[in-house]
Amino acid sequence: MKKNIAIIAGGYSSELIVSLKSVETIYENLSKEKYNSYVVIINTEGWNVRLNEALLPINKNDFSFIKDGQKINFDCVYPTIHGTPGEDGKLQGYFDMIGLPYNSSSQKSSALTFDKWLCNQVLQNNGVNCSKSILLNDRSGIYNTKEIVNELGLPCFVKPNDGGSSFGISKVKEAKQLIPSINRAFTEGNEVILESFLDGTEITCACYKVNDKIEALPIVEIISETEFFDYEAKYEGLSQEICPARIEDSIRDEVQELTKSIYQILGLKGLIRVDYILVNNKPFVIEVNTAPGMSKESLVPKMVKEQKGLDLTSLFDKMIQETLTQ
Repeated sequence: MKKNIAIIAGGYSSELIVSLKSVETIYENLSKEKYNSYVVIINTEGWNVRLNEALLPINKNDFSFIKDGQKINFDCVYPTIHGTPGEDGKLQGYFDMIGLPYNSSSQKSSALTFDKWLCNQVLQNNGVNCSKSILLNDRSGIYNTKEIVNELGLPCFVKPNDGGSSFGISKVKEAKQLIPSINRAFTEGNEVILESFLDGTEITCACYKVNDKIEALPIVEIISETEFFDYEAKYEGLSQEICPARIEDSIRDEVQELTKSIYQILGLKGLIRVDYILVNNKPFVIEVNTAPGMSKESLVPKMVKEQKGLDLTSLFDKMIQETLTQ
């Protein structure tokens, strides 16, 4: 009998538009022979299953819905929400309470990685290189820009600490840009992280776990035509994404092993992606993504295309089977 799979998209943040692109890739590539796949949209308007042109409401007591008078229960959930409530652990906590398996990191691990500053502290305590950073949770608008510049230097990055990686981010080149950039970041999150600039090559590596073995995918090198790898660069074609990355084999192996090590350190599950800057061939982590984008423009599909013996259908099948058998 086919398993019923809910692919969840949407969310309550600006990342919603990215999520709606990702869900289409997953739905199109999930085996129709093995699974009954349903797209579930979670947003401020409600929780609904998208079925043709109709929206059928989800019963939040058990995450079921009614189709043609029959109750449909799900066997597994594939969350692809970027931002809250799917990437910060809130949705995972709900699924834990109702006992529904999900193909993503746990509530605890998701909450940890969504907090960029705290995640960096954990990684640094485990010997992983990260940029210098300052955390702000005060929305007063009064900040000592001189101290910030003395600590981080210029240029530096200003980001929402508890948000995705596409919105509210600024590359600050002058001290006078700091406060407007901080205020902008606060529109996308409750905390703001300021990070020192790392001058090097941007790369990214993804991995997943099947049968107790962590598998790393080919590394992508990113050359942005904008100031940094922002929304326009990611999703509007303003970047070059080279896979496999033009790096030495020894550096490739080091980054893949580091990505798998981070997977273990943070207790992650499902498919994840870690973004790095290579500074003098030394990898520095800039972000850990537990819900990486899966749109046609995203990085993971490019990695999968370069991996011998793997395609998106088999990747999704492996991960769902791993979830169902746990």
